Amino acid sequence: MSDLAGSVPLRVLRAECGRCVGLCCVAPLFVASAEFAVTKFAGDPCPNLAADNRCTIHDRLRERGFPGCVTYDCFGAGQRVSSELFPGVDWRTSEAAASALFDAFELVRPLHELLWYLEAAIALEAALPLAQRLAAAHAETDALVGRVGAPGAPGRIEVDLHRGAVAGLLREASALARAPYAATALDRRGADLGEADLRTLDLRGADLRGAEMLGADLRGVDLDLADVTGADLRAADLRGAQLSGALFVTGSQLESAIGDHATRIPRDLRRPTHWS
Repeated sequence: MSDLAGSVPLRVLRAECGRCVGLCCVAPLFVASAEFAVTKFAGDPCPNLAADNRCTIHDRLRERGFPGCVTYDCFGAGQRVSSELFPGVDWRTSEAAASALFDAFELVRPLHELLWYLEAAIALEAALPLAQRLAAAHAETDALVGRVGAPGAPGRIEVDLHRGAVAGLLREASALARAPYAATALDRRGADLGEADLRTLDLRGADLRGAEMLGADLRGVDLDLADVTGADLRAADLRGAQLSGALFVTGSQLESAIGDHATRIPRDLRRPTHWS
């Protein structure tokens, strides 16, 4: 781990539902599909949400037709909005309160995701030459979150522009980390690899950012130092795959995929309970 990681003030970038007013269960749109059993319009509470803002089927989401809820990650944006930016405010009290909370959540969630990626990059030893720039981007991103809901609050365009700028820095960090495989690494950025059998490819150090890998066969594949930022791994078969050294793997990606006891994952992530 990079020495810089210990000097950057880190946020809790995973959901703490007990500190949130159920924002992810109300603010987003759900469309009836394989991910959600019902259609729920943006701003309407999920029918499974209780008055105490807890999910009444939390331990049965998959079997009740809501795997999309299991794979969703707010990266701690829910409690940041509920407990820090708008403490004591409940979306049930008025339309104005609901609008303020939902608008803030829409902005904070992608910024918290960006903080997660920045912290992952900061932890990379190979990215040490970018240490100061990464730390500055982290501080700027966190400050942008702090402005949400205040006078002069950032809007969607400003947030998108900031994300675009930071994405370039993250790509630099990725390139440094993947350098050991630079001579042989495959570039499959944004590629359509859905349902593909990838077992014969050498994906070590590969650039798989934004790749469509829905249902791909990755059994036993070594993904050491492969960058999977934003890759769609829904129903991808990761049984026996080696992801412990992969870059920017999220819990959501693991939850959406198929794995087993032989799948190796980054040590800071939880093994999905539905894996065999």
